[in-house]
Amino acid sequence: ESDAGDYTCVCGDKQSTASLTVHALPAVFKEELKNEEVQEGASVALRCELTKAAPVQWKIGSKVLTASDKYQMRQPGTTVELVIHDLEVKDA
Repeated sequence: ESDAGDYTCVCGDKQSTASLTVHALPAVFKEELKNEEVQEGASVALRCELTKAAPVQWKIGSKVLTASDKYQMRQPGTTVELVIHDLEVKDA
């Protein structure tokens, strides 16, 4: 998308200009989440990989998760990760 814009070819005192529009492809899952089994009290990292960097939202059921002492979200490049600390049975 950052390549979009007006491009000009100049030859002496003549020039030709064209506008370039780039249509973004949607991000899709390159590697999906995997099921995990973890002991109560431990931590777990859930991660997946996208085809390109994009904003994500983490949910449990319909509840949107926000960063806290319990939930840590990271997004280095195209990998997105949710770390859940001090797991309880209700976190399943």
